Amino acid sequence: MSRAIPTPDFSGNEQRTRLVVVITAVMMVVELVVGMYTNSMALTADGWHMATHAGALGLTLIGYWYARSRDGDARFNFGTGKVFSLTAFASAIVLGIVALEMVVESGTRMLTPLDIDFSQALPVAVIGLLVNLVCAVILQGGEGGHSHSHGHSHGHEHGGRDENLRAAYLHVLADALTSLLAIFALVAGRQFGWAILDPLMGVVGGLVITRWAWGLSRDASRQLLDMVPDADRVAALRAEVAAEDVEIDDLLLWAVGPGQLACAVTVVDRQGRDPHALRQRIAARLPEQEHVGLVVVIVEVVAGSERVSQDAVRHDAHHDHHHGHDHSHGH
Repeated sequence: MSRAIPTPDFSGNEQRTRLVVVITAVMMVVELVVGMYTNSMALTADGWHMATHAGALGLTLIGYWYARSRDGDARFNFGTGKVFSLTAFASAIVLGIVALEMVVESGTRMLTPLDIDFSQALPVAVIGLLVNLVCAVILQGGEGGHSHSHGHSHGHEHGGRDENLRAAYLHVLADALTSLLAIFALVAGRQFGWAILDPLMGVVGGLVITRWAWGLSRDASRQLLDMVPDADRVAALRAEVAAEDVEIDDLLLWAVGPGQLACAVTVVDRQGRDPHALRQRIAARLPEQEHVGLVVVIVEVVAGSERVSQDAVRHDAHHDHHHGHDHSHGH
């Protein structure tokens, strides 16, 4: 039996991301050329921002390919679901670096301002915003792209977000924000001569994007470090197991991928019941209660003064079948 958990089918999200990569790369070149030609820091920053985002989106595509191509590989004990969190975390780091560069470069331009050709830079900034909005709509159609896009999270999720797509969506939103700020700065500079707004908007955009990057890296790292998804959820699982009139030695819950939670529970039975039947009942309870995709149950039967450990039963909700072993090991 393969121990690997099936990788979720995100083929639609992968196709959406591929289309956005192409669009972003084309717009990136246009903004960089026009931004440097017109001396617009806001437009140039947006262009470089898109350049790094094109690379990060490419990393997202690699994540989809890697997870899909190794689906069912028994070397991955819990499947390849965490690949999505890994690439999301890497994208968050890129996002944070870009934000820092925007702040530093904008601060430099405040100290040594350059003449800006507002009339030529403004149309390109408007086109850039429209392109980013189109890309955001494309990604929002996928599962996970619209979830918690501003870096915050809620405690009662079931781990169903595609963090890979969420990272791509945040990169596009960051591009849209820098384009919007660039438009505001260019219009104000042309109409009122407030040239200082151009680099100032670069600072504002950098700070906002830093917050998004922090939220994304925090959420992705929680999955990578196997943190408990939610304490209330663990309490609910404990209540379900305790309903079988057993003592709970340990109960672990963690995310193994988008929409995939795993639970390992060790219980002690002092009533001399059939260990196999007890394990099956406990394993069947948990997926129904909390959308847990994989359950491993270990029953320790008390025999006199000794506790005899019975091997685990694994319940895989993705395949809707059970696997158990009845042999025991003395302590």
